[in-house]
Amino acid sequence: MARFPRALLAVATAGVTAFSLAACGEDEDPSSSGGECTESDEALKIGTILPQTGSLAFLGPPEFAGVHLAQQEINEYGGVLGSCVTVLDQDSGDTSTDIASQSADALINQGVHAVIGAASSGVSFQFIDKLYEEGIVQVSPANTSPDFTTYERGDYYFRTAPSDVLQGRVLADTIIQDGHEKIAILALQDAYGTGLADSVEQNFTEFGGEVVLKTIYDPTATEFSAEVSAVADSGADAIVLVTFNEIVNLGPALAEGGLSAQDIPWYLVDGNLADYSETFPAGFMEGAKGTFPGADPAEIRDRLLEVDPELTDFTYGPESYDATSLVALAAIAGDSIDSETIKDNLVAVSSGGTKCTGFTECAELLAEDNTADIDYDGYSGPIEFSPEGDVTAATIGVYQYLPDNTYENLTYSFGELS
Repeated sequence: MARFPRALLAVATAGVTAFSLAACGEDEDPSSSGGECTESDEALKIGTILPQTGSLAFLGPPEFAGVHLAQQEINEYGGVLGSCVTVLDQDSGDTSTDIASQSADALINQGVHAVIGAASSGVSFQFIDKLYEEGIVQVSPANTSPDFTTYERGDYYFRTAPSDVLQGRVLADTIIQDGHEKIAILALQDAYGTGLADSVEQNFTEFGGEVVLKTIYDPTATEFSAEVSAVADSGADAIVLVTFNEIVNLGPALAEGGLSAQDIPWYLVDGNLADYSETFPAGFMEGAKGTFPGADPAEIRDRLLEVDPELTDFTYGPESYDATSLVALAAIAGDSIDSETIKDNLVAVSSGGTKCTGFTECAELLAEDNTADIDYDGYSGPIEFSPEGDVTAATIGVYQYLPDNTYENLTYSFGELS
């Protein structure tokens, strides 16, 4: 089988991996800004449940880099309430395993105050109830399923990536603007796949298009002849592929069936928009388009590379930095590292106050006045949490593949979510 692109971040998969990244000093005033932080058993402890293995492992490196960049910046500033923040990394695997559930148990036993993750919406649903029952904040940098907005046990759940209500709208509009009238949708069977497929279908239909085929497939499948035949017979003039790693089998199957990206336009999404330069023959992906959430990462790219010089992609790296920074700022604003305090302050530090960008700038405002009201803007874009833990506005990038099977940005679209 072809190997999915993007190098994995080298982190241990057996047990919890702890990173202190701290400049440690003694007798620090917790209310001071800047300076050294102090190692402490009472310090803020953040866990990650992000993909080191599985169908979204390609998203792991930039996400881990974003978390550890924020941790490094927080601790160089002086930590949270004077103590150095510790990050404990765990694997999320994918929905075909129970790795994420085991990782959640491990982090709960380690006494974390917040968890960053998962990348996959379906994987987050494997452990969201556990964190709810323990009263532990969860902030995902990449979950996009609309189901989280109304999830009954989502009191401790937040996300820095927008609901697919927005990505579906932008993707459908892109297809319409390209002149296509009839689409076939192939989507994996999980919360992410069905949610985004439904959003594309709803928006494309509202924009005047017709969905002539929507097929939901088993994400563990490796053979797609039935799906290819259905698309060929559908009369579609474009194909929407809502997949994860399955595209390394589905793509060639479509091409062999006379439905290559050059025969009929392909439209991809954040779950499969990747660098395929070492996966497919030159020109295989040329012309295909796709979307994923997030603003231009140029302002944070070099800093992420300092954390992980092997990065070739930055998808959800800024969102991971923002998630970690917001957790720390919520603890500072509430003057406590307990999860209940963090939960109660996440909405407040993300909206309604003095605008600031990144952890240090916002922490300095809080240090000047412990009653200060800040409004955090992130490197992934402006973040303003709704009471349900959703971002209320976001940027979606539109991309197109080049002859070498890498992609370039065409435009960014900013939109609000009601």
